[in-house]
Amino acid sequence: MKNKIKMVRRACPVCDSKNESCVFAEENIDRSQLDDFAFASRKMPEYMHYRLVVCPGCDLLYANPLPTLKTLSEAYHEAAFDSAEEAGYAARTYASFLNGIGANLPDRVGALDIGTGDGAFLEQLIGKEFAKVKGVEPSKAPIQAAKKEIRPLIIHGLFKPKAFKKNSLSLVTCFQTLEHLYEPKEMCRGAFQILKTGGAFFVVSHNRRSLSATVLGRKSPIFDVEHLQLFSSQSAKRMFEEAGFKKVEVKSILNLYPVHYWLKLLPFPRAMKKVLIPLLKAIGIGYLPIPLPAGNMAVIGYK
Repeated sequence: MKNKIKMVRRACPVCDSKNESCVFAEENIDRSQLDDFAFASRKMPEYMHYRLVVCPGCDLLYANPLPTLKTLSEAYHEAAFDSAEEAGYAARTYASFLNGIGANLPDRVGALDIGTGDGAFLEQLIGKEFAKVKGVEPSKAPIQAAKKEIRPLIIHGLFKPKAFKKNSLSLVTCFQTLEHLYEPKEMCRGAFQILKTGGAFFVVSHNRRSLSATVLGRKSPIFDVEHLQLFSSQSAKRMFEEAGFKKVEVKSILNLYPVHYWLKLLPFPRAMKKVLIPLLKAIGIGYLPIPLPAGNMAVIGYK
């Protein structure tokens, strides 16, 4: 991202409130420190963020002002990718919800994963007997890293509802992506349009009201240059309902990741991490998977 970029103002992307009276934090971004991994998934946190405002109407925490859509699209297009291992762990965690969701679906024909990365979750969908599976991913690098048999299932670009037939899918998923979107409510509305009656929209996002976010404060990795908004259960549920979804459920998630990834997220000095992470990997401890409540929530709504 360039040192000098155009910034634009906006209303709350969930409830359209223009009340900016509650400023959570001012911008602290040093653009000279942003590299190819600044807009990559599961990177080492920089603990930088835009000016953040709390919406008094829906409890959303959102960036205002923020870079233009063109600037952000270019940044994601060129973002690096080196987190296939962590993506696999996350996909298996999220797949644990599929049996419960699947029991309420009209069928398992037609599934779309928005922000699919290297398609790790597409493998899980296929394993759970979903047919006609597709993914959408804006960054080139994760698609190139996808398995040979999965790569043809991934559409390179942003999610465009018009590219999919209305009322054609049983399941739309979107993991750790709502925070990154310029217009998250429009994406929810788009998902609603392309779902069949009875179909489900399944999202995983950070919960800004979680215990870990409260304890770590602005040293939580959720405060990041990539994140244009951060949801609570209240703001997420409101957005789903305004998009038309019914029977909206919000559930906590117990994440399973290897030790080296948990260490990457902790607010230790970067230099210390660069020493400890390779050391722990070398002796094997770094690859030990450990379940922890990382402050994520699953949001599920039905059409």
